[in-house]
Amino acid sequence: MLDPKALLDQLLGSKVPGGQSTLRDKAGQATQMARDNPLAAGALAAVLLGTKTGRSLGGSALKLGGLAAVAGLGYQAWKNYQAGQTPAASASGALATEPELLPPPADSDFAMVKVEANEGFALALVRVMIAAARADGHVDDGERARIHDKLSLAGMGSEALSFLENELSQPIDIDGLVAQARTEAQKVELFTAARLAIEPDSRAERGFLDLLAGRLGLADGLIDHIEATVSAAKV
Repeated sequence: MLDPKALLDQLLGSKVPGGQSTLRDKAGQATQMARDNPLAAGALAAVLLGTKTGRSLGGSALKLGGLAAVAGLGYQAWKNYQAGQTPAASASGALATEPELLPPPADSDFAMVKVEANEGFALALVRVMIAAARADGHVDDGERARIHDKLSLAGMGSEALSFLENELSQPIDIDGLVAQARTEAQKVELFTAARLAIEPDSRAERGFLDLLAGRLGLADGLIDHIEATVSAAKV
């Protein structure tokens, strides 16, 4: 069945137990990928979909990987915003005083157990990264064929390929993605995942992130902190 820990690992990643190869199962594989390595998955998504990330994750964020990196970076940005720091100080402070990015505390709304327990939200993280990666262009039949070949070479199963094909065939549903984020922590994580997937250097990419931020209802200052924190984690 689909593995979103290996699709967020190769694309972004936690297996949904049992069942046949239904859309739910395919979503399960994509979720597993997202959990294991959404960062690598986001980068792969960008490459496969003909966009570019510009920079890759480095240091402890890369070592942490997966949903834990999304949650960790989101928590770092949220914590510094709540403390009244400037985004620049937040970013430089993260590098200077916290060289090891750690998963959010167990008693935090960003705690990994809460992310992993919510399959729908974990899958939304995968989908928002794919949506961000395809925000600046149209994927034609030739590019779809190249994507299929690359994913096959990467060892991804037929369910993962079917899941990705389904995502590419459907219009980007920002409202559907936003509906999965019911807490402030989830909203921060959703935007963090999208921002990790791309380096927004086109109007279309910037427009996608601005629209997502607006639909999520996140404060401009908090968005600035997420931007700075993610930028500092990329090299």
